Amino acid sequence: MSVPARPGRWRAGVALAVAVVLASTACQRPPGPAPTPRPAPPSPGASPAPADFVLLSEVDPTIATDIRYATAHNFVGRPVDGYPEPLCLLTRPAAEALRRVQSAARAQGHSLRVYDCYRPQRAVAHFVRWGADTADQRTKAEFYPRVPKERLFADGYLGAPTAHSRGSTVDLTLEPLATPPRASHDPGRPLTACTAPADRRFADGSVDMGTGFDCFDPLAHTDDRRVTGAARQHRQLLKRLMAQGGFVNYDREWWHYRYADEPYPQTYFDFPVAVASLPPR
Repeated sequence: MSVPARPGRWRAGVALAVAVVLASTACQRPPGPAPTPRPAPPSPGASPAPADFVLLSEVDPTIATDIRYATAHNFVGRPVDGYPEPLCLLTRPAAEALRRVQSAARAQGHSLRVYDCYRPQRAVAHFVRWGADTADQRTKAEFYPRVPKERLFADGYLGAPTAHSRGSTVDLTLEPLATPPRASHDPGRPLTACTAPADRRFADGSVDMGTGFDCFDPLAHTDDRRVTGAARQHRQLLKRLMAQGGFVNYDREWWHYRYADEPYPQTYFDFPVAVASLPPR
């Protein structure tokens, strides 16, 4: 979900600019101003995951998973390449840290709900194609209702590379311990803006965070002053819990957290999100 040409021959420059501008979704940069765009690192191919990648459900089965990119309910509008299974894969250090965050959250009457974890580079390539097709506006009404699609990079909602491909970054929220009924995605129903009041947005059982997940809008910035009351308290609680667990928030997305001591800070993986990608146990 956000983050994150140069002089040369005209055609080569345009091609590079398009690839860099659209190379992944939100959740791609560390906190702070948008850095200078740069090409994504070369893909290492579809080799199996390193031995220290794990299923989050095996580390802590109490953490709910709602892997949107394995479904049609995301800003692309269809299952994303590289997500054959709706799973959360993480490096073991990040998964263990998230388990500790879950313990602290449950002590305060909440539980974690994860939307995305490790993201293969082939998924980023899918986002490139989607972003380049400005005629495809099918999900605009929900995910970027107030921002033109061609502005998503310039405004900091798309960029490259993505920390998710390093295996220690998560998109997540909070939900009550007693989770209320969750709505099922119905592609036939009219879309509701991610910026709408909580009682009108898609009801996934999570607490009110002021916007929906993957909302490409300034209202999704973690400390946006227009978000008040319970939604602001929920954002602050999630940030405090995650910071205590060793995670760093990306300030333009309340849901995005990177494990500070990630074991692969310079490596971007491309194996699919599937049990078969993990080493034999």
